[in-house]
Amino acid sequence: MAVMSPRKAAAQKDGQSLHDLLVEAAEKLIATRGTAGLTVREIARTAGVADGVLYNHFSDKEELVAWALDRHVRGAETLLGKLPVAGEGTLAANLERHLEYGLGLHRVIVPAFSGLYGNPEILQRFADLGERPADWRDRLLAYLKEEQALGRLHPESDVDAAAALLVGYCHETVLGTIFPHASRTNPPEPEAVVRTVLNGIAP
Repeated sequence: MAVMSPRKAAAQKDGQSLHDLLVEAAEKLIATRGTAGLTVREIARTAGVADGVLYNHFSDKEELVAWALDRHVRGAETLLGKLPVAGEGTLAANLERHLEYGLGLHRVIVPAFSGLYGNPEILQRFADLGERPADWRDRLLAYLKEEQALGRLHPESDVDAAAALLVGYCHETVLGTIFPHASRTNPPEPEAVVRTVLNGIAP
C-alpha cells in the first residue's frame, strides 16, 4: 500500500486541500460576522485545524482573508444571476433589474468590507488576486453605452452620470441599514429611481 508523504498528508483534510478548507472557513465567518476582529485562531477552529497550519498555505492572515473575500464576492455574483442584454426588453425593466442586482450585491459585500476600511493591506491584496470579472458598476455603464449606441437612449445623455446615480442609490440604501443611527429618510423604490433617471426632473 502506498504511503502518503508527510507533506501531502499535511496539505489535505478529508480529501479537501487545506488551502481551500481555510478559505472556505474564513468566508463562512465573513458571511456571518464580517471581517472586523477576525483572528487566525477563529479561522483555524472553524476549519478544524491547528493555528499554525495557516502559515503553510498563506504568507499571512491578510492573504487568506483576501482569498476569502474573493470567494464571498464571486459566490454572491453567481447567486444574483445574469444581467440584461442591451436591446432586449424595456429600458425601465432592464434598469430595475440592474438595481435589484446592485442592491443584492451591496447587501452581501458592504458589511464584509466595512470592517476593512482601516486595513488597506487586505483591500490591496484582494485587488491583486488576479483577473476578475468587471464589477457591477462597469457592467452597468457598459450596458448604458450599448443602449445609447443602439439609439434607445438620447445620444447626448450623460450615461456616466446616470450610472453614478444608480450606484449611489444602492450605496445609500444599504449603508442606511448598516448605520441605522444615521439620519435619513426611507429610500425610494427602485421603480421611482429608474423613472426619474429616464425622465429627468426638469419641466
